[in-house]
Amino acid sequence: VIPSSDCFTSFPLPAHQSPKIIHCLPSVCPWTCYTVKSLCYRQAYAVVQSLTPFLGHNCSRWLYPNNAIKTSKYNVFTFLPLNLFEQFQRLANAYFVFLLILQLIPQISSLSWFTTVVPLLLVLSITLAKDLSDDITRHKNDKHVNNRKVEVLIDGELKSEKWMNVQVGDIVKLENNEFVTADLLLLSSSEPLNLIYIETAELDGLVSKHVNVNINLFIFSLLNTVLYISGEVRCEPPNNRLDKFTGTLTVRGETFALDNERILLRGCTLRNTEWCFGLVVFGGPDTKLIQNSGKSIFKRTSIDRLMNVLVIFIFGFLAFLCTILSIGNAIWEYQEGNSFITFLPRADGANASLSAFLTFWSYVIILNTVVPISLYVSVEILRLGNSYFIDWDCKMYHVKSNTPAQARTTTLNEELGQIKYIFSDKTGTLTQNIMTFNRCSINGKSYGKSSKKKVDFSWNSLADPKFCFHDHKLVEAVKLGSPEVQAFFRLLALCHTVMPEEKTEGELFYQAQSPDEGALVTAARNFGFVFRSRTPETISLVEMGMPTTYELLAVLDFNNVRKRMSVIVRSPEGKLTLYCKGADTIIYERLHPSSSKLMEVTTEHLNEYAGEGLRTLALAYKNLDEDEFEKWKERHHEASTTLEDREAKLDTIYEEIEKDLLLLGASAVEDKLQDGVPQTIEQLAKADIKIWVLTGDKQETAENIGYSCNMLREEMKEIFIVAANTAEEVREELSRLLGKKSQVVEDEKVDGEYGLVINGHSLVREIKDMHLELLRTACMCQTVICCRVTPLQKAQVVELVKKHKKAVTLAIGDGANDVSMVKTAHIGVGISGQEGMQAVLSSDFSFAQFRYLQRLLLVHGRWSYLRMCKFLRYFFYKNFTFTFVHFWYGFFCGFSAQTVYDEWFITLYNLVYAALPVIGLSLFDQDVNDRWSFQYPQLYAPGQLNQYFSKMAFARILLHSCYSSLVLFFIPWAAMCDTVRDDGKDIADYQSFALLAQTCLLIAVSVQMGLDTYYWTAVNQFFLWGSLSVYFAVTFTMYSNGMYLIFTSSFPFTGTARNSLNQPNVWLTIFLTTILCILPVVAKRFLFIQLKPTINDKVGSNFAKAVPPPPPRKFPRRRISTRRSGYAFSHAHGYGDLVTSGRFLRIPVKSRPALFHHTDTPVADSTPQTYRTIFEEAQSP
Repeated sequence: VIPSSDCFTSFPLPAHQSPKIIHCLPSVCPWTCYTVKSLCYRQAYAVVQSLTPFLGHNCSRWLYPNNAIKTSKYNVFTFLPLNLFEQFQRLANAYFVFLLILQLIPQISSLSWFTTVVPLLLVLSITLAKDLSDDITRHKNDKHVNNRKVEVLIDGELKSEKWMNVQVGDIVKLENNEFVTADLLLLSSSEPLNLIYIETAELDGLVSKHVNVNINLFIFSLLNTVLYISGEVRCEPPNNRLDKFTGTLTVRGETFALDNERILLRGCTLRNTEWCFGLVVFGGPDTKLIQNSGKSIFKRTSIDRLMNVLVIFIFGFLAFLCTILSIGNAIWEYQEGNSFITFLPRADGANASLSAFLTFWSYVIILNTVVPISLYVSVEILRLGNSYFIDWDCKMYHVKSNTPAQARTTTLNEELGQIKYIFSDKTGTLTQNIMTFNRCSINGKSYGKSSKKKVDFSWNSLADPKFCFHDHKLVEAVKLGSPEVQAFFRLLALCHTVMPEEKTEGELFYQAQSPDEGALVTAARNFGFVFRSRTPETISLVEMGMPTTYELLAVLDFNNVRKRMSVIVRSPEGKLTLYCKGADTIIYERLHPSSSKLMEVTTEHLNEYAGEGLRTLALAYKNLDEDEFEKWKERHHEASTTLEDREAKLDTIYEEIEKDLLLLGASAVEDKLQDGVPQTIEQLAKADIKIWVLTGDKQETAENIGYSCNMLREEMKEIFIVAANTAEEVREELSRLLGKKSQVVEDEKVDGEYGLVINGHSLVREIKDMHLELLRTACMCQTVICCRVTPLQKAQVVELVKKHKKAVTLAIGDGANDVSMVKTAHIGVGISGQEGMQAVLSSDFSFAQFRYLQRLLLVHGRWSYLRMCKFLRYFFYKNFTFTFVHFWYGFFCGFSAQTVYDEWFITLYNLVYAALPVIGLSLFDQDVNDRWSFQYPQLYAPGQLNQYFSKMAFARILLHSCYSSLVLFFIPWAAMCDTVRDDGKDIADYQSFALLAQTCLLIAVSVQMGLDTYYWTAVNQFFLWGSLSVYFAVTFTMYSNGMYLIFTSSFPFTGTARNSLNQPNVWLTIFLTTILCILPVVAKRFLFIQLKPTINDKVGSNFAKAVPPPPPRKFPRRRISTRRSGYAFSHAHGYGDLVTSGRFLRIPVKSRPALFHHTDTPVADSTPQTYRTIFEEAQSP
C-alpha cells in the first residue's frame, strides 16, 4: 500500500523509489465457482498469498502508524515530573512556592515555614492521587483494546497477533461477531459473491446491517486468464469522511476503482458472515474512527474560568493591600521609628525605604490567605463527592441492562446546573430504532388498538412469536378471505427489499435494510402472507398456508425524490400486477379517479395515525396488460443502459407505469422512542433548555421523530425548512426567514414558537459563509433539527453555539459518529446501549437511557451548581474576613508585619477548623428535594443566568467580608482595651487579644455557615460542632504549660486560654461580635423575601411548610401533528438493483441474533414528573 501523497507518512517518500513488482503464486482454483465452500476458502487463500509479498514486505520501508491506540497521558517515568509541571502551571501553586522561598529569608518572614508547606503538600498530594487513578483507568482501557487478538497472514500461515502489532499491508482474517481490527480493503469472504454483513453501531449509531461488496467481483475475471499477478493499492490520505473512500487497485496494468463499498472500517462488527479476509489500509490513529474522534479537549467549567479571572484580581488586590501597608510602614518609620531604636536596633544601612520594601514582602506572606490555595483541594473533594452521588443514584440505574449512571470525570459537575443548549443524536439516543406495526386502514376501515387482549397467532405456524397486535377483527377478515385485506398483506409481502434467512425449517429471520420494511414484512408474515425466500427472478410466499411463487419482473426502486417503491410481479395464474407503497401525498397524485371516495376516508385515518406520532405509508396496486408491459419493459431497458442522465430517464419511465393506481389502504408503524423521551424533553424545555437534534437520518425521519418527541408541535406558529443545495439558495431562504442581518447574536423574544429543520447540504454553506445568520435564526426557534449531518458537522454546530453564545452546551449521543460532538461540547454525555460504547468512552457522564438526563440536570446538576456556588461564597467570605483582620491590625502594630493570630491558628484555620464544615455543606446541602426539583423546573433558571456566583456576587462578598472584619477587629479591640479580669489581673495583652479575635472569627463564620445551610444532616452537625470542639481542645492543649516546656519557641501562648476564656466579658464580646456580623445578612434576606421573592423563595416557602407537590397528572395522548411521514425513513437508494442482481444470495450461518429485541418498561421511580407552575400552586385551594 502506498499513499497518493506523502503527507501522512513519517518522512517524505523518496522520489527515486518506486514500488517493487513481485510475481505471485498461480491461481489454483476456478474463480467462477461460487458455491463450493472449500474452493471459496482456497480462493481467499490464493488471493491473500498473491498479495502478501508486495503488501506485507515492501510497505515496511515507510513508517506507517501501527494499530495501537493511546489515550493515557503518563507512564511510570513521566508521571511525577509531568504531573508536577502541570500542577505548578496553576498560578496559585506556583505562588505558594514563591511564598515558601520568601519565608526562608529571615529579614522578611514573620511566619514559620510550615504554615505554607503543609497546605501546599496536601494540595499536591491529593491532585497527584486523583490524576494517577484516572490515568491508570485509561491505561487499562488502552491495554484491553490493544491486546485483542486477530489472525494475521504471516509467511503463508495464519497466526494470532495482538491488535497493536498489526501493520499497514497486513492481511487479516476476521470471523463472525468479531470487531474489525483496522480500516480494511475487503479481499474475500465466506459468502457467495463475497458479500459481507456488518453492524455499524460503533461507527454511526445504527444497528442495521449493511452489505459491502468487495474487490473480488472485479478482479476474478482477470485471474481466470493469467497465471501470475502483481498489484498495488493507491489511496487517499487518512481523513474523517465515513461515507467516502477513494483509491485504485492496479492488477497487471488494469486499474480498478475502489470506493467506500469496498472498505470495512474499524468500529464495525462482522455479522452473519463466517469469515472474511481484508488488507489493512489504515491503522491506529489513521483509521476513520479515530480520525472522527476529534482532539481531546481539556474542559473547564465556567466557574473555573471565572475563578482564573478572580485569582488574578486577588493578586492585584493583595499587591494593593501590601502597598498600602508598606507605605504606612515607611511613614511610621520616618515619624516614629527613631523612638524605638533602643528596643529595636536597626541593621547597618537600614532606613525607612528599605524597611518599607521588606515590609511589603512580609505582608505578602502574612496576607497569603487571600489567595486560596486550599480552595483547589476543597473543590476537588467536593466534585469527587458529587460524582459519587451520581454513580450511586439508584434512580438512574437501568435494571434491564444492569447499567448504572457513571460520572467519568470529576471536574464538570457544577456545569450540569448551567446547561442552556442540548445537542442530541436521534438513533439510539431518542429512539430504540425498533419499529412496530400498530395500525392500518384497509378499504376504508381502520384496524388496531381496539382491544387490550393480544391477538393469538397460533393458527399460523410461521408467525413471529414476538409480534403483537390488538385488533381481532383484522385476523377474522384475513381468515374470511376478504379480497382487499389479503391484497393488502400480499403487497406488504411482495413490495420490499428484505432478505430472508431460514436457519431451520419454519424459523425465519429477516435481514431488513430499513427497520420500517422489517416491521411491515413481519406484519404480513403474522397475518398469513409469509415471505419465505427470493431469487433475482422470483419471490416465494406462503399465503394462508399455501406455498406460492411470484415471478419478479421489475423493481422500481426508492429514492428521495420518488418517495415510493414499486414491484411488478406475475402471479402463478399469469396475472401481471404492480404493487406500490410510498408517501401518501405521492401515491394520491397517481390514483385512479375511482379511488377518490376511498382516499377521503383513508386520509382521515392517516391524520389520526399521524396525530399519534406514527409513520404512515399509502399502499396501492394496478393490474397490467401484457402488451403494455412488454412495450414498457423495452423502454425501461433502453433507459437503464444509457450512459447519460440515466436516473432522470428511469424516473420518467417509472412515472409512465405508476399511474391510475387503485388504493388499498395505509399502514402505520411506530418508531419506538426510548421510555420517557417526550416527557423528558418537555420537562427540559420548561427549564428553559433548548434542544437541538443533530442526526444523519433523512429529513422526513428527523421531522417525524421531532413530532413524536413533542419537540415539533402542531401549535407552533411556523416550522421553517432550509433544504437548499447552493450557497445562493441558502442565503435566499435565510434572508426570507430572518428579514435582517446582525453581527450580534443575542436571545431575541419572538411572537410565538417556531421550529427549524435544516439539512446537511445547507448546513455546509451556512457554517462556512452565513454562520451568524444561521445562529440568529436558530436561536429564535424553540426547536432546531439538523438532518443529514456528518460527525464533523455535528461538532461544527456545537462549536458555533459555543463561540457566539454565552451559554453552556451539552451533547448526548451513543455512537462513534457522536464522539466529535460529545468532545466539543462543554459537557459530553454518552448513552451506553445497544448502539455501541464509543460515545461513552469519550464522554464526561454516561447512563443507559435518555430519560435519565432530566435527573442528571434538574437534580444532580442543579444541586452541584448550588453547592459549588455556596461553597465559593462562604470560602471567600471566611478567607477575606480572616485576612482583613490582619490588615486592620497593621495600623495598630506600627505596620511591622506582626500577625494578629497565633501561628498555629493560621496553619490550622483552613486545614482543620473551617475545612470540614464547609465540605459538609457543599456535599449534602439542597434547597429542595428531588421531587420538588422535578415539580418546578424553573428552579434550574438561576444556574443558566449565573445568579449564584458571579463577579457581582464576588464584589458583594468582598464588601461583606470587609464589614465583618471591622466588627471582628474593633469590637474585641475595644472590649480588651484597658480591661482587667474580675480578680483585678490584667488581660489587655497581645496574646489575649489574639485569642479573642480568632475565637470571634471562628464562631462568626461558623454561624454564617449555619445560616447558609438549607438541609441539615447528621454529618453537617458533626462537622460543625466537631470543628469547634477541636478548636477549643487544640487551643487549650497548645496553650498549656506542658507544650511550652517541651517546645518553648513553638508554643509561646502559655496559659492564655485558661486566663481569658473563663471571663464573662470575653464571652459577651464573642456573642456581641457574632450578632453584629450576621445581623445585616438576616435583615437583607428578610426584606428580599418579603419585597422581591425569587422562584427559590416561593418554592422554598412551600417546601418549608411541608406542602406536598401535587400528584402526577396523566394526560391522554394528544394529537401531535396532522403532518404525515414520508416513506421508509431509514431506506437507502439502490437496494432494488441489489435484489434483482442476485448478489444477496447467502448460505446459512451458524448463529444470528434476533432482528427485534424486547424492550423494558421504565422503572417506577424514574418516571418523569409532571409540571405545575408556581401560579397554579398559589391558586389551588
